[in-house]
Amino acid sequence: MIEEISISDLGVIGETTLELGPGFTVVTGETGAGKTMIVTALGLLLGARADAGSVRRGASSAVVEGRWHVPGHDAVAERVEDAGGAVEDGELILTRTVSAEGRSRATVGGRSAPVAVLGELADQLVTVHGQSDQIRLTSAAAQRAALDGFGGRVLEDALSTYVSAYDAWRAHAAELESLRRDRDDRVAEADRLRAASDEIEAADPQSGEDVELAERAERLGNLEELRLSAGLAHEALSSESLDGVSDVVGLVESARRAIERVAGSDPALQPVLEQLTELGIQAADASASLSSYLGSLEPDAGHDLELINERRALLSGLTRKYGETVDDVIAYGQRASDRLLELDGDDDRVAALQQAVEHDEEVLAMTSADLTAARERAAAELSERVTAELGSLAMAGARLVVEVSDGGEYRRHGRDQVAILLQPHSGTDPRPIGKGASGGELSRVMLAIEVVMAGSTTVPTFVFDEVDAGVGGAAAIEIGRRLAQLAERTQVIVVTHLAQVAAFANNHLNVVKDASGAVTSSSVRRLEGEDRLQEMARLLSGLGDSASGMEHARELLEVAGQSA
Repeated sequence: MIEEISISDLGVIGETTLELGPGFTVVTGETGAGKTMIVTALGLLLGARADAGSVRRGASSAVVEGRWHVPGHDAVAERVEDAGGAVEDGELILTRTVSAEGRSRATVGGRSAPVAVLGELADQLVTVHGQSDQIRLTSAAAQRAALDGFGGRVLEDALSTYVSAYDAWRAHAAELESLRRDRDDRVAEADRLRAASDEIEAADPQSGEDVELAERAERLGNLEELRLSAGLAHEALSSESLDGVSDVVGLVESARRAIERVAGSDPALQPVLEQLTELGIQAADASASLSSYLGSLEPDAGHDLELINERRALLSGLTRKYGETVDDVIAYGQRASDRLLELDGDDDRVAALQQAVEHDEEVLAMTSADLTAARERAAAELSERVTAELGSLAMAGARLVVEVSDGGEYRRHGRDQVAILLQPHSGTDPRPIGKGASGGELSRVMLAIEVVMAGSTTVPTFVFDEVDAGVGGAAAIEIGRRLAQLAERTQVIVVTHLAQVAAFANNHLNVVKDASGAVTSSSVRRLEGEDRLQEMARLLSGLGDSASGMEHARELLEVAGQSA
């Protein structure tokens, strides 16, 4: 619900605030006073296109701010939060600024946001019926959604059951189509994977094998040099020649014995003796290790190296095709095996999906028929009730027709096409609702529809711009009565020039024009008591102080059940 709208420098309005609130608010004023600027201001807050020409002459920009009360409206709060704004204590503030150069900017919940966000919020906050854009049910989708909303729980359940069947059918059909479409590709993929799997399985690579073979190949490739170097080192440490005095072990032993003979004469030689003893042990150990290493060198290294290089070449071929390392090749082989199991089961899957699709189509046909029947019942009731309303709104010969026809194919909303048609006079053919009547008649048609559908609507605010165009007398009173009826369930704001309509409002705002300055300016004030009676009299007779007009105004307020 809109609590108030503040306007600055928009058209003829200099500075004003509209205090709205719940129920039925009516806006009146003399021709040219700026009543339509109220609808223009609201349109700007709802994302309408900005026009630099709407900025008040001499002003740098026009500013419109709206304060909404939206407690419990989770969808609105969520969208506002997505835009970076906030709804605090159920209050939402929207602002739109239009510069004299035509630039426009918006704020949503205290944060700057694209103007498109206002348009998205508009669908959930306000429905506007103006002389140029009366019809919110312009699209087939909107008309179908309106009928579904009017149909209540029965139609809602039928639609939900159908949608579940449709989603299952589409999922199975899409998978089946994919399998059939890609059959050749999947066969080729299976052949490639089978060949790769066979090749890898035949080679039987082991984890880390490539690294181990590289190390062995390096060793065997340098075998002669390793043998020669190790032999020379062993000969230097422990010579096997007959004299044996030129090797390290023999020399260290000679030095040790020489020191040992005299160490008792000088304690300072004792550490030297211990060092020579340890050195002799280390030299003997190193000699033994070299002897063992020389014994371990393969006698047939050439043949072993050839086998290793052949194995490495085989593994290299695998890594070029299936991965950088042998471990990658092993992992590829496992994935290929898993995928082959999936691909080899395609035939069974195709058969199962074919059966599932056939079953889904049977269920879809039944649920679609149930949905169509529910829509046809709701369409007949909606047509009858709106047509009855039109008879009380000076459109006695008009008839609303809600047509449900077969769209020819299953869609997520069903097979049905829904069209809301208007037969403006008896003997004429029903035409699309936007083409079958004048602007004023269209507003009354929409009023009748909104009154009938009020119980199923979720939009909290309705705005009607001169819904009473071309109507007077008793028909105008009926329009006011039905607007008041609609206002029992939702907020209603009406711009009117008829006292018969204004009489039913619980909140009367008057746009006042002031031409005392160089530039005409308008403001808005709330009318009560005698001020309201005078405005009602002006609407009736053109004179605010007419005695007969005042008396007639009192009579209208009594008929409407409103006190002055």
